[in-house]
Amino acid sequence: MAGDARLADLFLDMLAAERGAARNTLDAYARDLADYLGYLAETGDSVTRALPTTIRGFLASLDERGLAATSAARRLSAVRQFHKFLYAEGHAPADPTAATAGPKRPRGLPKVLSTDDVDRLLRVAREAAGDPEASPAARRRAMRMHCLVELLYASGLRVSELIALPRIAARSRERFIVVRGKGSKDRLVPLNEAALAAGRLWLAEIEADPGPWLFPADSDSGHLTRQAFARDLKVLAGAAGLRSDLVSPHVLRHAFASHLLQNGADLRIVQELLGHADIATTQIYTHVLDERLKGMVRDLHPMNGIRQS
Repeated sequence: MAGDARLADLFLDMLAAERGAARNTLDAYARDLADYLGYLAETGDSVTRALPTTIRGFLASLDERGLAATSAARRLSAVRQFHKFLYAEGHAPADPTAATAGPKRPRGLPKVLSTDDVDRLLRVAREAAGDPEASPAARRRAMRMHCLVELLYASGLRVSELIALPRIAARSRERFIVVRGKGSKDRLVPLNEAALAAGRLWLAEIEADPGPWLFPADSDSGHLTRQAFARDLKVLAGAAGLRSDLVSPHVLRHAFASHLLQNGADLRIVQELLGHADIATTQIYTHVLDERLKGMVRDLHPMNGIRQS
């Protein structure tokens, strides 16, 4: 199966070089393909000889292991792209995944915090950052968390974008920052006054620290890791009286989008702010519009006034 592993490496190299895939994305593909290659090794098959029945057998094995439909669908997506690559590059005579239907994934609604929940979270973060009785180390951590949550809720950044913000981002006098997101695409993200103020305070705190990052840390990247942020955010959620299992950086991003839509923002604008390439990705948030749209039809449709008169 050494040949299969070599082909998988070629595919991952292509994702990195031609599509600019991030390290986390490459690691996820590598794990999914390792699982697939392990299945082929057990059945005595190989990627160049795989048939549609091979793919269906792999999916059946995932089901037997109790894998959730979402996880199985992600594995199949990785396998599909791998086989498309092999066929396009002439490493395989056909693409066995072309006629294979994936497992149906339930379209779950994102967890969303209410505006009151977010207000409580921000208030507790602000109070902790200004606690005069805290030790210097605890106060510094609290100031960093306050800046992180203010920026995240004000902007809807992906957590990977937030933790890797350059220090210059908080030095801007403008009410927006330029963020480089997926696919190395830049977009403008507006900030409110609370986020700008928290950024200025945090900048003053780290003024003497070396390095280019807004959230420096002792890590391989030199900046805060997503795992450390997620862990500290759950601690903050507990302090705010919120269920820690319902609060994460991604949930705050969801709250940003949902609260904008609830207050009348256009879906296309929210798509742009979130950095979604396809509006279909943004449409998962339209569940929050149901009641507002019903109210608009009830209050504004001309026939309603006629029927009432």
